[in-house]
Amino acid sequence: MEIKNVTFLGYSGCHPGEELYQNAFDAAACVAKEGYVVVNGGGPGVMRASTEGAKSVGGQAIGITFYPKDMTFFEGHDPGNNVDELIETNSYLERTLKLLDYGDIFVVFNGGTGTISEFGMAWGLARLYFGHHKPLILFGGFWYPIIEEIAQHMKLRQEELEVYKIITEVDHIVPAIKEFEDKLSETQHNHQEENPFTT
Repeated sequence: MEIKNVTFLGYSGCHPGEELYQNAFDAAACVAKEGYVVVNGGGPGVMRASTEGAKSVGGQAIGITFYPKDMTFFEGHDPGNNVDELIETNSYLERTLKLLDYGDIFVVFNGGTGTISEFGMAWGLARLYFGHHKPLILFGGFWYPIIEEIAQHMKLRQEELEVYKIITEVDHIVPAIKEFEDKLSETQHNHQEENPFTT
């Protein structure tokens, strides 16, 4: 499996100068430098930081947004998030699905309920399509107790624990992407050998 697009998910309320913003910027720069396209929700915070990080090394960024009516707490498109391509959708749900569709892998930073919902759907889809799934990179040590608590109280299956990695250093993100890429290619190759008539 070849990974081309990396979707960045995270808090829309962080600002330049904050650690979360800088981590997203640096992570996107590392990813874009390797030739991956950065995908984000077109808004502020982690989304804007990832665009700026990609641009800082001459990389590309795609934003996926929509313009809400009567939605109290949705940031919409940040005019300062200067993506190369801005895709407009018709609803929050459509936007979420397109973010998940465009990404070949997801880097999930700290965030609020929006990030939680995106993470949950990406994780669920990874389990359903296990073996040719889209992996997740969970950035930050805070993920350890969260996942441990979920695993202790929820009914997780083994494959659900194999579709993500928790990463605490920006420099480890690209190696993790390549490791996922190799593992998925190997799994798909083995599957084809076991099922030669599968296309």
